[in-house]
Amino acid sequence: MRVLAAMSGGVDSAVAAARAVEAGHEVVGVHLALSRAGGTLRTGSRGCCTVEDAMDARRVADKIGIPFYVWDFSERFRDDVIDDFIAEYSAGRTPNPCMRCNEKIKFQALLERALELGFDAICTGHYATLVDGDEGLELHRSSEEAKDQSYVLGVLTAEQLRHTMFPLGETPSKSIVRREAEERGFSVAKKPDSYDICFIPDGDTRGYLAEKVGAATGDIVDRSGEVVGSHEGAHAFTVGQRKGLAIGRPAPDGKPRFVLEIRPVSNEVVVGPKEALAVAEISGTRYSWAGAAPREDAFRCEVQIRAHADPVPAHAVLADGALVITPDAPLDGVATGQTAVVYVGTRVLGQCTIDRTVSAVPVDPQPVSA
Repeated sequence: MRVLAAMSGGVDSAVAAARAVEAGHEVVGVHLALSRAGGTLRTGSRGCCTVEDAMDARRVADKIGIPFYVWDFSERFRDDVIDDFIAEYSAGRTPNPCMRCNEKIKFQALLERALELGFDAICTGHYATLVDGDEGLELHRSSEEAKDQSYVLGVLTAEQLRHTMFPLGETPSKSIVRREAEERGFSVAKKPDSYDICFIPDGDTRGYLAEKVGAATGDIVDRSGEVVGSHEGAHAFTVGQRKGLAIGRPAPDGKPRFVLEIRPVSNEVVVGPKEALAVAEISGTRYSWAGAAPREDAFRCEVQIRAHADPVPAHAVLADGALVITPDAPLDGVATGQTAVVYVGTRVLGQCTIDRTVSAVPVDPQPVSA
């Protein structure tokens, strides 16, 4: 096949591209330039998609003898990822920009261009596996549980899966990938993995949002509506946060308070006891299936709400245009805007962006919602 290898400049995508070549495919490497700040450089393991990363990817492409290009996706990245990130925080939600990048950039914009140029598939260094099921391709967890990235791939569609390759999915250990890279003479063999939000490489999300969203003072209230403090910008808070509330006086029971909810319309931050973070139900109207849709509108599954969270047994149902998920045990500290990925065993069934949560410890019958 003609394969377009997405090369981030890291060790995983480097080895994935090399394996695609060894499998006999006609491979072309491409690095996505996502920032218009041309002088941006990576610092240690902070950030990604920088000038340094592009140079690392080019060196690997030269080593394995494949053509290599840098494609400017910065405008699309700004519109679909950065602007969405700012808008979600402005609306009191907690978005996952990596999930949005996979959905809109790496497996939509990139794949669309690849198919237009006559490629059959794109190849990435994600740790996940594809399995031929009775109803078509299925997305499954990687055999490397510690590095499994199926959660952030939950936004992929059946059509996208048909044109995607994950050469690292069956690799049992990241150390094997690094050793292979070293044996191949790749300069990125010991390069640290990236973390943090790539467009906020210094890790100061609060400062970034203060600049982009703007600070507006408001009230910190408890679940009954009593004002217990003030804040200088609701965007600086996330559900489950304990530190940095600066309330100045303890709760009546002497226990610490946690952020339970962000209310952007009234510019209020709601706080309460830790047990009030327990969520009995989540739902989202923006849902999709990673392959064939479930045959029934109600089914058993497992739900995962963060990339490295443990999956929780649950019951899911499609009702009134939403995917409604009820975990067997309450989830802890769920925020609207997060992504809930639904599994059946190791298979990724689909996902939804959470837009409604119901507290397991309600003050009244109304759901907690942003």
